Amino acid sequence: MPNPKPVKPYFFYGHRKPSQNRPVVRGGLFSNRQTIKSPPPLTSRFVPFDLQKWDPQNPSPPPQASKPPPLAHNHSLTRVSRLLSPISRFIIDAFRKNGNHWGPPVVTELRKLRRVTPDLVAEVLKVENNPHLASKFFHWAGKQKGYKHNFASYNAFAYCLNRSSLFRAADQLPELMDSQGKPPTEKQFEILIRMHSDAHRGLRVYYVYQKMKKFGVKPRAFLYNKIMDALIKTGHLDLALSVYEDFRSDGLVEDSLTYMMLVKGLCKDGRIEEAMELLGRMRMNLCKPDVFAYTAMIKVLVGEGNLDGSLQVWEEMKRDGVNPDVMAYVTLVAGLCKGGRVGKGYELFKEMKEKGILIDRAIYGTLVEAFVENGKVGSACDLLKDLVDSGYRADLRIYNSLIEGLCNVKRVDKAHTLFQVLQQEGLEPDFKTVNPMLVSYAEMKRMDGFCRLLVEMNKLGFSVIDDISKFFSFVVEKKERIMMALEVFEDLKVKGYSSVPVYNILMEALLKIGEVKKALSLFNEMKNLNFEPDSTTYSIAVICFVEDGNIQEACRCHNKIIEMSGVPSVAAYCSLTKGLCNIGEIDEAIMLVRDCLGNVTSGPMEFKYTLTILHVCKLGEAEKVIEVLNEMMQEGCPPNEVIYSAIISGMCKHGTLEEARKVFTKLKELKLLSEAKTIVYDEILIEHMKRKTADLVVSGLKFFGLESKLKAKGCTLLSS
Repeated sequence: MPNPKPVKPYFFYGHRKPSQNRPVVRGGLFSNRQTIKSPPPLTSRFVPFDLQKWDPQNPSPPPQASKPPPLAHNHSLTRVSRLLSPISRFIIDAFRKNGNHWGPPVVTELRKLRRVTPDLVAEVLKVENNPHLASKFFHWAGKQKGYKHNFASYNAFAYCLNRSSLFRAADQLPELMDSQGKPPTEKQFEILIRMHSDAHRGLRVYYVYQKMKKFGVKPRAFLYNKIMDALIKTGHLDLALSVYEDFRSDGLVEDSLTYMMLVKGLCKDGRIEEAMELLGRMRMNLCKPDVFAYTAMIKVLVGEGNLDGSLQVWEEMKRDGVNPDVMAYVTLVAGLCKGGRVGKGYELFKEMKEKGILIDRAIYGTLVEAFVENGKVGSACDLLKDLVDSGYRADLRIYNSLIEGLCNVKRVDKAHTLFQVLQQEGLEPDFKTVNPMLVSYAEMKRMDGFCRLLVEMNKLGFSVIDDISKFFSFVVEKKERIMMALEVFEDLKVKGYSSVPVYNILMEALLKIGEVKKALSLFNEMKNLNFEPDSTTYSIAVICFVEDGNIQEACRCHNKIIEMSGVPSVAAYCSLTKGLCNIGEIDEAIMLVRDCLGNVTSGPMEFKYTLTILHVCKLGEAEKVIEVLNEMMQEGCPPNEVIYSAIISGMCKHGTLEEARKVFTKLKELKLLSEAKTIVYDEILIEHMKRKTADLVVSGLKFFGLESKLKAKGCTLLSS
């Protein structure tokens, strides 16, 4: 029998002929993707250990193998995309190639695939962050022949919309599902509720819940709890209680989480009686609340400042036979001390000691501060002794409180002794430690003790000059102590404890109480002692000179600030502008207004309205200016000298005297200007109009070259 003819081997080179079932995908692994080359083998280099170069405080890391070079920044196979299926990566790559814009090129690429399944849609939407593109792709997939979205694709679409803050669009998915023959289940509503709950959108949670009821979907107990918790946390307690009524109407049984959420919400809202009633229902239907539940309620009430409610819950806990633990005691004691009920807090403290509960040092600190605040310094010192006897070491916070308390009762020597004790304990005092003693020495006029303390501070490494500035800032906060601060400074500057910041603090304080002459004497004293005033000094001096009626000196101080490349304070701008307005220098005042608004971050409201009035005056109508003035008064900014000057300036430049007088007449009718003030501003208006007219005449003469001819004929008006 002849041998059969051997089959000739056949190999197909190139691309397979495209068909309906086998579309062609050209390129590397996928369209326009690069093949990842395997990284070169890791090579390690042995480094011998040198004992002489070893540092035990900073040990060098062991030698490691050289790391492979990182992937290029524009590499398309990102960490997320490598976890996707090949077809999902093809779809995402089609989006990327077309600039993440939906259009015919994207559709053409997608049609190369045989079909897109719902699970594939869900996989793509999980990583796509462009909501417009995701929406187009989702609806395109739904138009395929025989295609129906499943729950996974709807859920992925909801997550995609929420990631892009389009949560309102995500809330419409249940209607979309129902219209496409896929009624939503509890899971879809749960996803929306969780999204809104995590973002603290309580009202949206309630909106989704109402939509659940419309679709006839009843939440399970855990989802009811989620809804109520979100509403309570966002301050919608009444809505949460209405949801709780639905919960009970559905025949569901409360668990401990349900009860505690509602009880804490009622406690936070101050509805203690309703909370107690709910606790009684909890005991009857479920179990007795434990110590953690009671502690949570007390913490909520203390946080809201409802100390009576917290004590009521405390008594309820005792009636239930629940023994409070250390956390319950700490929470209530701290709340009582902060609320001014240190006596009750101390009773609970003694109760803790009788029960042998471990007392933290923080409790001692809280009680010490509360006793000092209530003037019971003796009880605070007894607590310090008790603290030391219990084996604790007092911290700086406790010592600072005791030193302040002793200084408040004029026991500064004992406070100084305590100051030395804390140094022996190895603690580092700060300014808060020494400031009460400095104030006490100053009030008792014991400057020898004051200076000795400064020497001690210098030895301890304090920045004495800076701390003296802090001391004076603290002292002058009370007006009755400003003169005392000035007396202390007179003694200190003899010993060399003076600086520009201290002068600034005292000048500003004296200005505050109307002692302008003394503030200016300090300013002159600074210059005589060769101190270099800063922009703050000159800003205060500007206000002082304006108050003293010396506008020329105020302007010189303002110019000094500009020469120093500084910016005057807003108060200095306002004071100098008003001073210029009062002497009729309106153009200079308006220039200062513009300069202020150009240099400071937020200028005064009156300056902003000044520019508005100048702009409105271009219309030359008094009614428009009056409208701006009415708006000012509605904003709580009554017109003042600057605004009146702006009216004069604007009307003299763009309007008429009659229109300006209409504005002032209206202000007089509104009783914003007195009769005398109206007359004064009318004179300023006439004078300013004369000045502007004269300026126009002189400018015309100069323009036409007539100035020299008039001077040749003996005219002296132009030179003046």
